[in-house]
Amino acid sequence: MPAPRTYRAEALVLKNAPFGEAGLMVTLHSREWGKLRVVANGARKANSRLVGHLEPLTLTRLLLARGRTLDTVVQAEVAGTFPNLRAGLAAMTRAQFVTELVDGFGSEDSPNEPLYELAVDTLSVLERDPNRDLTLRHFELHLLQVSGFMPELFHCVECRRSIEPDRHRYSVDSGGTLCLDCRPAGAQVSPLSLRALKVLRFLHRSRIDELPDLQTSPAVSREVTALLAASTQHWLGREIRSNSFLKVLERSGEAGVFS
Repeated sequence: MPAPRTYRAEALVLKNAPFGEAGLMVTLHSREWGKLRVVANGARKANSRLVGHLEPLTLTRLLLARGRTLDTVVQAEVAGTFPNLRAGLAAMTRAQFVTELVDGFGSEDSPNEPLYELAVDTLSVLERDPNRDLTLRHFELHLLQVSGFMPELFHCVECRRSIEPDRHRYSVDSGGTLCLDCRPAGAQVSPLSLRALKVLRFLHRSRIDELPDLQTSPAVSREVTALLAASTQHWLGREIRSNSFLKVLERSGEAGVFS
C-alpha cells in the first residue's frame, strides 16, 4: 500500500529562507519525523494564511503533502511562541545557538523525539530567564547525550577504571575522561579541573527545568563552556556560528558566567 499523500507533524521552526517568487523554504525539527525541509508556497504574500506561522522559534502543527523532491506545507497552526527570546540581541543569540545545534545534530527522516523535547524545554526555560548561560551548558551536554555522543565523565574511556579526583584529563576525540595512566594513540588530551568535572556531572544528573543557581568562578565557567563547545564542534564537524557571537556578547558584558 502506498504511503498517504499527506501527513501531520508537530515541529519547531529552525529557520526559513525565500523560495521562488513568494514562497519559503522552511527547516523544521519535528517530534514525529525528525528534521524536515519543506516548501511553503505563497507564504510571503501578505494575504497568505501561512503568514506568521513559519517564523523561526515558532512551535507549529502542520499538515504536509509529500512531493517528488520536497514536501509542501498545506496547513499550519501556531502552537507556541517565545516572545522574550525575540526581545533582545543576547536572548535572540542564545535562542539561535539552540536552533543551530538542533539543525546540525538532527537528521532528516530520522525521528529523535528526545532531541525535540530537549529543544522545546530549553527554549521554554530560556523564555523565562533569557540571560542564564547555565541553561545553554545543560542543553549542550544533553544534546550530546540524545544524539549518541555523551562524553564519559565517571570512568577512564581507555581502561574503564573509575576516575580518581585530580588524577584525570579529558579527550574530546576519545569521548571523555582519561586517567593519568592512559593516553590513546593520536588522542588530543587536555587538562580538566576537578571543579569543572563536578559542574559537568551536576549538569548530567539535573533536569533543565529544575536547575538551581550554581555559583562558580569565571575561570571554571570558561573551562566548562570551552570543553562543551569543543565537544559539540568535534561531533558536528564545523564551527558553531552563533557561538562566536556569544563570545562577543560575553566580552561586552551581555553574556555572563553561570548563575
